[in-house]
Formats: sequence, C-alpha cells, structure tokens
Amino acid sequence: MKSLLLLFLGLTVLFSGNAQTTKRIYLANDDHTDYMWTGNEAQYDSAFVKMLDYYLDQIEATKHNSPDFQARFNCDGSFWLKVYEKYRSPAQFNRLVEALRSGHISSPLNMLVSTYGAQPTEAVLRGMYYAGHMERRLNHRFPLAVCMENQTLPLGLSSLWAGSGAKYSWRGVCGCASKVPNASLAHRRNQLYRYMGMDGGGVTMKWYNLFPKNNVSFGGYAETRQEKVPKETVAKMSQLVEDMDKMCDTVSTKSAYPFNVAGAFGFGWDDLETFVSPAFITVAQNGTTPTRKVRVSNEEDFFRDIESSYPTLPAESLTYGNEWDTYCVSMNEITARVRRATEKLRTAEALSSIVSLKNQTFANSLIPARNQAWDAFGLYWEHDWTADGPVSQKDRARWQIKMQKQISNYTDSLFNLSLSTLGRQLKKAPNPRFYVFNPLSWVRNDVADVPYSGLGSVKVVDMSTGKEANSQLVTVGGKSYLRIWAENIPSVGYKVFELRQGAPQPHLQAATVNGDYISNDFYRLRLRKSGVITELFDKRAANRQLVKAIDGNYFNDLGTTDLDEGAPLLIENAGPISVTFKAVSRNPILHTVRVTLYKDSPRIEIQDSIQANFKDLKTWAFSFDLTNQTTRHEELGAIITAKKETRGGHYAAQTRTGGPARYDWLTFNHFADLSDVNYGVTISNQDCSFFKLGKSSPDSLWEQSSQLNALAGGQTDGEKLGISAQNGDSAFFYQFAIQTHPSAFDAASAMKFSLEHQNPLVAGMITGDNNGETNNTFSLLGVNDPNVFLWSVKPSEEGIEQGLITRFWNMNAKPVTPVIKLARPINSAWQTTHIETNEHKIAPINGSLKASFRQHQLKTYRLILK
Repeated sequence: MKSLLLLFLGLTVLFSGNAQTTKRIYLANDDHTDYMWTGNEAQYDSAFVKMLDYYLDQIEATKHNSPDFQARFNCDGSFWLKVYEKYRSPAQFNRLVEALRSGHISSPLNMLVSTYGAQPTEAVLRGMYYAGHMERRLNHRFPLAVCMENQTLPLGLSSLWAGSGAKYSWRGVCGCASKVPNASLAHRRNQLYRYMGMDGGGVTMKWYNLFPKNNVSFGGYAETRQEKVPKETVAKMSQLVEDMDKMCDTVSTKSAYPFNVAGAFGFGWDDLETFVSPAFITVAQNGTTPTRKVRVSNEEDFFRDIESSYPTLPAESLTYGNEWDTYCVSMNEITARVRRATEKLRTAEALSSIVSLKNQTFANSLIPARNQAWDAFGLYWEHDWTADGPVSQKDRARWQIKMQKQISNYTDSLFNLSLSTLGRQLKKAPNPRFYVFNPLSWVRNDVADVPYSGLGSVKVVDMSTGKEANSQLVTVGGKSYLRIWAENIPSVGYKVFELRQGAPQPHLQAATVNGDYISNDFYRLRLRKSGVITELFDKRAANRQLVKAIDGNYFNDLGTTDLDEGAPLLIENAGPISVTFKAVSRNPILHTVRVTLYKDSPRIEIQDSIQANFKDLKTWAFSFDLTNQTTRHEELGAIITAKKETRGGHYAAQTRTGGPARYDWLTFNHFADLSDVNYGVTISNQDCSFFKLGKSSPDSLWEQSSQLNALAGGQTDGEKLGISAQNGDSAFFYQFAIQTHPSAFDAASAMKFSLEHQNPLVAGMITGDNNGETNNTFSLLGVNDPNVFLWSVKPSEEGIEQGLITRFWNMNAKPVTPVIKLARPINSAWQTTHIETNEHKIAPINGSLKASFRQHQLKTYRLILK
C-alpha cells in the first residue's frame, strides 16, 4: 500500500506539467463531421444525439476513475449542441451542459468544420454567433476553433478566431483530392506554433506532419484511429503512444518536435457514428508509466499544458492559399447571393440600430429568422463542397440553396422593415419627402436611387441647405427611379430631401459617347460589342493607358475570340449624374456588360451578367498596362501582399520545410489593388470569391503579372470535385468598380473605395405622422480617425437595452487611440469578443469612448447609451 501511495504521489507531481523530463501524451476522441457528405441532415441529427447520449453515459460510468482515465469526448462543431437541445429534454440537455462545464465534453466556436478562403470577414464571425449565445446563456467559454481536412489555411482567420475568444486550434488534413505536394504536408516548419494575424493576435496551433498518404495517423484528421477500418483499436492506439513517446525529442538540436508534450486527436474519420470510449481509457491506463503520462483528453487540457510548459512558441503569420475553399464557385450565383446578403447586412443593421433607439422591439418578429441566418453562415461553407460522397450532388446543392435563402431572406426582411420603419419615424410634409441613408462611418457624396413612378417634371431639394440636388430619371431592373447626387450625407446617418414640382436645373450629361468610346472628366474608355474594354485612359494621369492585352485577353474579358461580335452598343440612363453604356454578345457565351461613368465621381462601375449555363471554368480578365506593380488584396480579417514570404509577401513558400501552400486562386474579398510606388488601380469586387494572377498554378505564383482573372465560376479541380454544371443555373451577376490613384497603395483608401461601391446610399420615403422626428440630418456615430472604419453596428443579440454592438477595423499599420462618439452619450461600455461576449468594462470619457487598437486590428465594443 505504501509503495502504491508513493507511486500515486510521484505521478501527481510528474503529471502536473511542471516536470519537463516527464512526457505527457494526450489522446482525444474527436469526431469528424462530414455534414451532407457522409449523411444528410436527418441522419446527422440522429447521429449527433446518439453519440452524445453514449458518451454522456460513458462519462457517468467512469466518473470514479482517476481523472486521466475518465471518458471524454470532443464535438467538432457547436451545431452538435444545438441539435441535442432540439431533440432532447431540458434535463438531458442540462446533463450535457454539466459535462461541458466539467471538461468532459468540449466543443469549438465554429458551427461545423468549414473552409474559409471564400468567406467574407463578417460571415466568419456570424457563423460563430450560436456559440456566443451559448457562452452568455451558460456562462461557459469555448476556447477552441478548428479548420480541418482541407489542406490550406488563410492568414487572417487567426485574428478573427482570437478576437472571438478562441485560444487554441488543431489541424489535421486529408492529403487527398489535392494538388498540394505531399512533401510539404509531411515536413512542416513548425508542428506547434502561434498562428498569428496581422494584428498580433492569434491562437496556439497543433498541426503535425502528415504521414505520407495516411490521414488516420499523425497530421491527419483522425490521428488516433490508425486504421481506416478499425479492427485492432487498442493495439494500434497503444503503438501510437509509443510513436509519440519517440517523437518527443528534447535532446537533439535537429529535433522536429522538441517538446515533451504530444497529442493525437480525432477518431471519427468519415464514419457517420463512432462509439469507442473504452479503448481510449484502456490505452491511457496501460500506457501510463512513472515517466510518462497518458491522458484521455478534451484537447483543451493539452493546450493548457503547452501554454504552461512552453510559453514561447515560434510564430507564423502566413497564408497557405486556397484549395477546397474554391469548390463553392461550382455554384457561383448561389455563393454570390450569400456574399451580397453579407454586405447588405451592414446597411440593414445600421438602419435597425437607429430605429431601435426609438422602437426597441420593432424587429422582434425576425429573431427566429436571424438565428437561422447565423446558423446558415456557419454551415454554408461546410468543408465537403467536394460533393463526392454518399450524399448526392443534387441533395448537397439543394441544401446549399436552403442555407443561402436563410441568409438572404433574413437580410432582405431586416433591410425592408428597417427602411420603412425609419420612414415612419420621420414626420412627413405636404410635399413628398425621402431620406438618404449612409451606412458607413464617414461623410459621403454619392448617388442615391429613389423609387419614383411620377409622370410630371420634378426637382429635388436638400432640406438642410435649401439647395436643389442634381437629379435624373433612370430605369434599373425594369423599375423606375429618381437618381440624385446626394452631398454631405452624415456618417451612419441620413439627410432629408423633398420632391417639388417643376423642371430641374439643366446640366450637361455626365459623359459623352462617340462610337464605341465613352468619356467623362476622369476617363476615356473603349467598349467593344463583345463587352470587352480594349482602351482605358486616365485623364488625371496625362491620359495614361491602363489596358494592355496579355495572352490575348484585355479588360473585362470573358475569353472573347472576336472583339466586335455582338449587338449594337446601347446608351442607357443618360443624364447629368451618370451615363451607362451597354453591350450584349454571345462570344464566348451569352452575356451582358454595362459600364457606368459618373459626372462627379472617379469610379467606373462595371455590371456583368451571364445568361446561359456553363460547365467549364470561366474568368473575367482584367489586363493592366503596369510594370513593377505589387498586388495586394483583402483576404479575411487581413489585407495581404500577393508575394511569397521570401519576396516580402504573405504567401508561405512551398518548400520541403515551408508549408502546404497553393498559389492559383487567391481570396477576392472587397478589393484587389495593383500599384507601384507612384501609381495604381483598385478593383472593387462583390460577387467573385477568388482571382488568379496571370498564369499562376497550384505551385507557381505569378506575382509580377499585371493581369487579374476574377473567377466567374466552374470546377477548379476537375469535373469530379464540386457541383457539376453550376447545378443547372443560367443567370449569373457580377459587380466590379475601378478607380485609379496617383500614389502608392494605401489600405484605407482601397477599402474605403470598395465599401462605397458595395454599400450604396439608400433612400426611403418619409411617411410619419405629426409625432415624427423633424431633424433634416442625423448621425448615429462618428470616429475621429479617418483610417478606423466602422465595420458593423447592430442592436445587441439580447436586445437594444443591452447596448449597440459596434465593430471597428483599424486600417493603420500602427496602434491608434481614436475617439468614438454617438448621437447620445455613452453611459457604459464593454470590450467584447466578436461574438458579443463581454471581456472587460471600459469607462467612457465625457460620454465618448476612447478606444485602443493594435495595428490592423478588428475590435468589438458594447456601447450602452443614455
């Protein structure tokens, strides 16, 4: 008995994590969910519930074991918790909650395993909102986040995870359906490291070298499994413990793993269900010795040991490009609708924030739809877009459309309700009045389209100045509008205008058309019948030519073989504010191009559409006459340089000890910019998820190419991966905008330009009664640093009485301390995670918030107003 007591005390000391000579091995039973791949929704609902029931029973049965030998289980998405609560009683769900709190069940912030390269920044965050709800409801934090199986990983995701409260992540990849060299997966530079973003935030990452063509061992997504068809689980897992013991090498100066702590996570692989708890306990008991601890892990315990034992890990701030991420463009129009809805949400929520100050409950009826939309953000980019599993392509496509509709329908409903409700909160006048709303955090001059069906002449008066605003009638999408040039629209606010009978003041047309040339004060361009732009001169830069054919492709080129094949060019909506030039061609496929120039804006807008189904890979080429330029682009949560790390960029070098990088399709969020030290051009993009530089390939980045190819759709890795033939769709829409700048690249300017293009001023009719507001202008929010942008503002998830949730992005490459002011004094403030969980309280100063940001940081605050 005495010897047993001494052994127990010795093990307690060794297992504490403070004795560096003791090896600690962590075995985590982590299931891997292949949602809508291995099984459909109903099958996975059943599997989630059955597995959690089983593991909760195992936890109960082993609760008297030594802590290291108790049953534990790790969900790979918070969606498990949502499904369990839906199908189980409150008492059963409370049992699950207790297991979460005790650390016997763990769950990450992400809804399910997703790919991230195609996601807008805000979409990533909304996809974790269910976990945020659960954190506040249960008073329990979820420190894990995962991105699994897909071979590649973006840079900025690390910042978004960290800002949402994540501390840890592990990766296991497939090493299949891949063009990433297996050697780079098998020889990573760091297997334990700090996965860091541009803002210095990040998570501790475990990403082991992949055993060649073996994703059920180290570096795979089922590391503890060891066999694709388990037959000798205990024996194989026991050998795995010995292998990890040897892997832990703190003696050799050339050690690939200089740590005494190792973990093998994951067992489920591609199975719908797994029930293997006893094997983990047996292996942990048998593998534990006086000099080695083996523990059944919840994954979090492994990372806490690492944090304590190895506080200084190497850091990586690199992107590895995109692979399975790109397969969502096999349904490009559906994916584009999600992207449009994500952007429209910015305006819808800003409007609802203003409305909620006076009517706290006006949108309560939309709460169920809102929660469905957040779930859909976490599910739409589920990683099995390969669509090559037991679930058919047709069923997978149908589910993707369902997710898209949940997002789009909520956004449209909130937008329409907020727009009309704000109109009812403003007092109407004898003459028709409307307001023009600006969702962005700076004062703007831009166009606004007001629905208008009147027959007589009408003019528009700015009620704050008494001056007439320039206007013209336009038809867009078969509907009539009055287009005005609205000036000095307040930040996150509105201005009131009035319609009066009478002819508007005469003005010259915004642009002139001569043959196939259109020009204004800023540019002169040539639009061919094919819809291709073959000439573009920048008048502000001494008529500098911007277009140069590269590999036979010009500008806005879909792959045309005859530049002048198409219907006669048409002029649409010509007036003193804007002129639109239209081309329709069947070369190479039926498509329409509309180019719009403005009188008072140096923005060129291009609206492209394809009106036919296609099966091949299609791109819109933009070929520039630039030399020595550098391409930069918004990834997600980061603005990065499209060069390899060895040449001053952010892309991992694809070497034997570099990383599993892929270079062909780069993330195309709000913009890409091609600039040298004196001149450049910014391309705003709303509907495409990716672009390619020149002839870049999976293993070659053409970083010096001045040709950007925006991916219009297709199956990027062949006909067996993704949804075939765009799921039969035959209508596709793409929106671009171009603007030059006579200086070096500036991230804030590029982002500002693209946000203005993609977040137009919106107009709503004023219909309120005599109790309505009479202010002719209103601004909800302002920031005194022009390079700190409001990213989103919305009522708290728990209601406006819990404050406004405001998210800002510091575009500066240095720390800043801007002052944030609202229309009402700030009574109290909290810094929160991006998913709205309070972190620490901040004292307002004279009713304003003095915020602090690291370089490039995205940050979220809860502001409670007086």
